[in-house]
Amino acid sequence: MRTWLSGQWFRFVHGHHLVYNTCWEDPRLDHAALNLGADDTVVAITSAGCNVLDYLLAEPRQIYAVDLNPYQNALLELKLAGIRRLDFDTFFALFGKGRHGEFRDIYFVHLRDELSVAARKFWDDRYELFTGSPRAQSFYFRGTTGWFAQWINLYIDRVGRCRDSIEAAFHAPSIEHQQEIYKRDLYPRVWGPAIRWLLRRDATLALLGVPWPQRRQLDLEYAGGVAGFVEDSLRAVFAELPLVDNYFWRVYLNGRYTAECCPEYLKPHNFARLKAGLVDRVAVRTMGLSDFLAGHEGTVSRFVLLDHMDWLSAGATRVLDDEWQAIVDRATPEARILWRSAGTRTDFVDRVEVVRKGTRRRVGDLLHYDRALAGSLHVADRVHTYGSFHVADLAA
Repeated sequence: MRTWLSGQWFRFVHGHHLVYNTCWEDPRLDHAALNLGADDTVVAITSAGCNVLDYLLAEPRQIYAVDLNPYQNALLELKLAGIRRLDFDTFFALFGKGRHGEFRDIYFVHLRDELSVAARKFWDDRYELFTGSPRAQSFYFRGTTGWFAQWINLYIDRVGRCRDSIEAAFHAPSIEHQQEIYKRDLYPRVWGPAIRWLLRRDATLALLGVPWPQRRQLDLEYAGGVAGFVEDSLRAVFAELPLVDNYFWRVYLNGRYTAECCPEYLKPHNFARLKAGLVDRVAVRTMGLSDFLAGHEGTVSRFVLLDHMDWLSAGATRVLDDEWQAIVDRATPEARILWRSAGTRTDFVDRVEVVRKGTRRRVGDLLHYDRALAGSLHVADRVHTYGSFHVADLAA
């Protein structure tokens, strides 16, 4: 019953809301693992579209952004339209600062005609997401992850009272200074019973895009469960890795990026490259990955699956089987596949069976894992909210 109720809540959140207002995966890892070239065709789960734009800067032949949630694709479409039709300062106000008081006029005059019918339906009555309100001054405090960010910021300001220490950590001149600030000010003020209680609630995790199967993986595999994992992740982010370019945590703690600390697509020279034609290499598709691949006539050399296979690891194994069969059917020889997981391993992937060259095979027998590369990248992850990172090549 608990699993069913958690699933119902998760499906409600993801079926009726924009969940991710920014990507929560570090594309620096992905670039190092993908080694994108001019001949590559990429299929990636859309999420908020930030990383799709980041991959474009490597100039692959084509990127297909695929997502079941139409609101996530509507966000990417808005970004693509903004790159095509807006100047950099206006675009940065929207997606860098998260707010522009004249967004309604900008949308109807410049952006709407660039969108699909579904994306127009979403944005036609949601322009307040960028014009701001007393409750949420920034777009990055919108969507379900944005709501959670509001709660965390309220906790920081009203309970922990450590805003100055957080800002000091972001501007610390060295890792040693970050460690000192974290141990002296942040850990004792932020990490208390209220936060631990909040992170153990299914409703909270669903807002963050964490389904029940992911929570179960952490509870089974990680000492201290979800709360213990998050505690260790925060220590890594604030005391072990440089914060100077950590735009992932900065945007949720401040509601905006800075010119120096932001995703690559929000930098002027990269914006100009995208505007010069690279955005035309993106195709947005609202459907499941299996359905997309089944109807796709070409082949794919690079797959970026994010963490969604965790969602299918319990109760949706047929979907997982179909997905891997579609990947095998459409992959080029020696295609590379990336995915992340809340757990420290993904044995459930290896157990999937597919038909390859007329013979039924386990997926684990068809994949060549580069565990050394994945491990070295994972420890440097600026987000640090996943239990593992996986890089695998499909056998020719």
